[in-house]
Amino acid sequence: MRLKFVFFFVLAFFTMLLVRVYYLAIKSNEFYEQIAKNNVVSTEYIPPVRGQILDAKNRPLAINNIGFSLLIAPHLKDSALDAELANISKYFADLNTTQMRKIYKDENSVYNQNFIEVVKFLDYNETITHFANLNLHENIRVEPASQRYYPHNHLASHIIGYVGRANKKDIKSNPLSALTGYNGRSGVEGYYNEILQGKRGERKTKVTALNEVVEEISYEEPSSSEISLTIDLEFQRYLEEIFKDKDGVAIVIDLKDGAILGAGSFPEYNLNTFVGGISQAQWDELIKDPRHPFTNKLVNGLYPPGSVIKMAVGMSFINSGKINENWSAFCGGAMELGGRKFRCWKGSGHGRLSLVDAIKGSCDIYFYEGSLIVGIDYMSSYLNRMGFGTKTGVDLPNEFVGTVPNKAWKLQKFKRPWYQGETVNASIGQGDVLVTPMQVAKNTAQIATGKAIIPHFLKSIDGEEISFEPGELFTPAEKNQLPLVRRGMYEVGNNPNGGTAYKIMKDAVVPLAVKTGTAQVVGLSQKTNKRLKESQMDYFHRSHAWMTSFGPYENPKYAVTVLVEHGGGGGSAAGPVVKKIFEKLVDMGYIDANATANSTQNLKKK
Repeated sequence: MRLKFVFFFVLAFFTMLLVRVYYLAIKSNEFYEQIAKNNVVSTEYIPPVRGQILDAKNRPLAINNIGFSLLIAPHLKDSALDAELANISKYFADLNTTQMRKIYKDENSVYNQNFIEVVKFLDYNETITHFANLNLHENIRVEPASQRYYPHNHLASHIIGYVGRANKKDIKSNPLSALTGYNGRSGVEGYYNEILQGKRGERKTKVTALNEVVEEISYEEPSSSEISLTIDLEFQRYLEEIFKDKDGVAIVIDLKDGAILGAGSFPEYNLNTFVGGISQAQWDELIKDPRHPFTNKLVNGLYPPGSVIKMAVGMSFINSGKINENWSAFCGGAMELGGRKFRCWKGSGHGRLSLVDAIKGSCDIYFYEGSLIVGIDYMSSYLNRMGFGTKTGVDLPNEFVGTVPNKAWKLQKFKRPWYQGETVNASIGQGDVLVTPMQVAKNTAQIATGKAIIPHFLKSIDGEEISFEPGELFTPAEKNQLPLVRRGMYEVGNNPNGGTAYKIMKDAVVPLAVKTGTAQVVGLSQKTNKRLKESQMDYFHRSHAWMTSFGPYENPKYAVTVLVEHGGGGGSAAGPVVKKIFEKLVDMGYIDANATANSTQNLKKK
């Protein structure tokens, strides 16, 4: 029995030994073969060059400067590292050796066999003179590199946006930015970052244990795409010139498909400041500037709209089922409600008037009384449908939606009930109502066309045009009401009897439909009988001046929305800007001068 047990034990031992030998020799072969392969095959990822951004006529807005980067061999001792940093400083005295040393130390490890990049970008002309000398140092490598460059500095800064150094958050959400070193931060640089950054290339080589290349196995080119925008560089320069002594916004939309020919958030800022990294002092200066140059006012500026919202409010009235297009109100200059006096801007009053005349004279009482009949909830929901309190869909990142208040909104936000006086204020674009200039521009474009316009900056990708077909927005009944609103806007600038912008717009080169807006930024006491003139107020207490428009009136081609911050009256401050913009559109051939003349004659006959 004991002999059998020994025999069985020996047999089991040798069986296990044979199984293990079989596993190591046969089954593990593929695993160890792959390890061996990894030891001799090196994969190098090649960063793509970021795609260019061009204007509508293929003129550069964002390009790449070609230069070089500097790299140092890994695993150097401190004395050797200091020697190589001294060699670099000999040719480039302005480089910060302390910073280069820190970068090297952070990246150096026993597992890293690649050269370490200590300088991301050096100017081509400055570096090429030292290129041969640098290459004599076996521990220093000079490689081609590119850096984003904005040839027009400030121009269209909020549209173009900028790239910045990639941080840990960027790399986590966008791994390619670890290779390129940059990520789109704002504007179309941010919105279309995935298209512009492209795809990485890949190079596989056989290497020795000392990381010396023996043979190239495969090579795949990196790729990227360039985009063209709808903006016209020359026209954009003109907008900048108009706003050189003003703060605010201008937006010009092509009514055919919502393409934005020109737009600006003023003041602007220098995009090139951000490419190599901005200093804390520069950042503080931007952020603390009371004129807010860093804020993209096109989509992130929130303003009370004042009277430029009255067209949408008026349409909410006649679609509520409680008021029809013939309903009228009497304006005596003020309305009593809850022991408070709500004034019209015209102290002597407008008399009895219906929608067209209420828009023409911008009568507040008409909208006060209408809002009390219709109610805030219906008015609010209709304004949402017309694009207020919602995103416009424009291709810029982080678009704000603004505020169109109602009863539920106030209860949730402030835990307080809604009052009728708040309905009255909301009806003329005051109180808690806040909009972006892009929302006002989109609403105006939709009134002009009867279509659901999507404002956009993208024209093409790699030369292939991108289509933005307008959809449907208005019901058949609403389409029949649009001529009333359009006529009211035409009367604003063309009727000498009460048109709020007639004095400014009467000799416009194009027959325009316009609407002025004066949005208060400070409240007025009920004890105030006579309001100070805007020019007598402190600058930051003056009202924002709006004008939104489309033209030519009978055959609309473009919608133009202008906001002049703290400009005072909408007609007097924003009106001349709108007028100049349409003159430029004619001058540049975007609007046919002959067709405009014929349209003017037809309107005079009417």
